[in-house]
Parts: sequence; structure tokens; C-alpha cells
Amino acid sequence: MALGQPSRLARPAQLTRSIPGMLSSPAPSVSFEFFPPKDDASEALLWDAIRRLESARPDFVSVTYGAGGSNQDRTVRVTERIARETTLTPLAHLTCVGASVGALRQVVGLYAASGVRNILALRGDPPGDPGGEWVSHPEGLNHATDLVALVKSLGDFTIGVAAFPDVHPASPSFEHDVEIMVRKADAGASFAITQMVFDAESYLRLRDAVAARRPELPITPGLMPVTNFKQVARMSQLMGTPLPTAVVSRLEAVADDPAATREVGVQIATELATRMLGEGAPGLHFITMNRSTATLEVHRNLGLD
Repeated sequence: MALGQPSRLARPAQLTRSIPGMLSSPAPSVSFEFFPPKDDASEALLWDAIRRLESARPDFVSVTYGAGGSNQDRTVRVTERIARETTLTPLAHLTCVGASVGALRQVVGLYAASGVRNILALRGDPPGDPGGEWVSHPEGLNHATDLVALVKSLGDFTIGVAAFPDVHPASPSFEHDVEIMVRKADAGASFAITQMVFDAESYLRLRDAVAARRPELPITPGLMPVTNFKQVARMSQLMGTPLPTAVVSRLEAVADDPAATREVGVQIATELATRMLGEGAPGLHFITMNRSTATLEVHRNLGLD
């Protein structure tokens, strides 16, 4: 089938399913996250990965914004296209970065016009320096809780938010992070997805602490099968997510061998997933890096085919 031609299996956009309903299913939910393409060539590669991963029948997929909120237009366009041309349920990303309230309303309207009803509401990282000081748009919003409330006021949307098992880089404490999760739920969020997890204990600690106060807010761990150690180390630094010593030592031992790095990365992801699912995680959110093979291998290892 040529890209641009609607799939005969494509679900009408108005029939997209609610993500909290998927997360409440007895079987674990599986979802995939893609990064926005920077140009037409990388967009073609992205669509190849989407088509390959579509065969795994994920519950939903998402396309992030680029660093500092960049590539928003491509993110919106790809998300709309997923809704129109595939059998997949899209989760639309939305951040406060560099956006007025009016601009945010416009993006939500574009998503709604495409039948996209699931939105992941994020404050986002400061442009140019994810660890820098946050400065909001003069006519924008300061917090993810404000964005959740805005989206909630604009229509019948299901709203997800981010969670930080290793504590948000700007947070004073784990307890503060738990309080923020509670506020997000009170503002209208009905599910959460974590940053990439490399320590199952940190995920379980956050999940249990939030569940003690808001048991109706499922938290799905983000999982990234490592295929490039330098890349994941850089991502870890930018996100403020520390890599556990046990993970670093296993990856450093094979860092000069791409095939071995991929094999160990898949092993680590499979082990983490097995532990978290065994402890009752509602599902897994795979951070794919716009690649399909490692993600599909972990998927098969877990018997999720």
C-alpha cells in the first residue's frame, strides 16, 4: 500500500478508544513512542517503523515533540495522519514550551478535528537546555497541571501526563513529585506514562506512593531497548534520569560492539519489563527511537505477540 493512501483497515477517527480503558484490561497494555522527524527523509523512515510496529497491534502510539518543543508542526501532522491512515490509536503530545494559550487551543482544535481524543499534557523542557531555568511564554502556562485543566475545559478529551520515577530534575524531593502527580489527577488527568525506566524499584516506589492517594491513576513505565550506549547515556543526562550502575556496567562491557550492545540492551529491557509486569504494571510504553526491530524482539520475548 502506498503511503498517503488510507488503509482499508483504518479505523474511523471518531472511534478511537480511551486509553484508561485499555489500561484497565486484564492483559497488559502495549504502546509505542516515536520521535518527530526532522526532514522528509527521516519522516519516511519513521513511517516504515510505524508500519512495521502496527503489526504488533499496540493499544496506542504517540509522537513526541522535539527537544525544547521543536518540530511541533511535524508532530501534529504525523499524529493526524496516524489517526486517518492506520489502525492505530494515537496519543497526541502537547507541551507549554513557547506557546500562548491561544496557540495551545489551536493545536488542540487541530487534534480534535482529526478525531484525536487522547492527549498527553506536558510542561516540556526549556528550549536549548533541558536542565535550564523554565521561562513560560508571556501569554502561556507555567505548569502541566495548568495545561491539563485547559485541555479538560476544551472538550471531551482523555488526558495523560508524565511521571518521573527518579524524581524530576527540578523537584526538591520524591514527596513533592508525588504531590504533583496528585494535583495532575485532580486537574483531570486519568493516566500517566513515565520517563524511560532502568530501575524497576524506582518505578514501583512511585507507582505505589501515587496509588496510595489516587488509586484511579494508572502509571505505565516507559521502556527503552538500548541499541546505542552513547545515545542512551546522553538521553539520560538530558532527562535527569540516572542510569543504575548495574545497567552501565553491562552496557560499557560491550560498548564497542554494536551487535552485542543491542543484544544486552534487549536483555535488560526484557528483564525490566518482566519484573514490572510481574508486580502489576498496567502495561509498557516502548520508547522506540523510530526503530522497530529491538522493540519487536522484546515484545516477542515477553510473549506479547
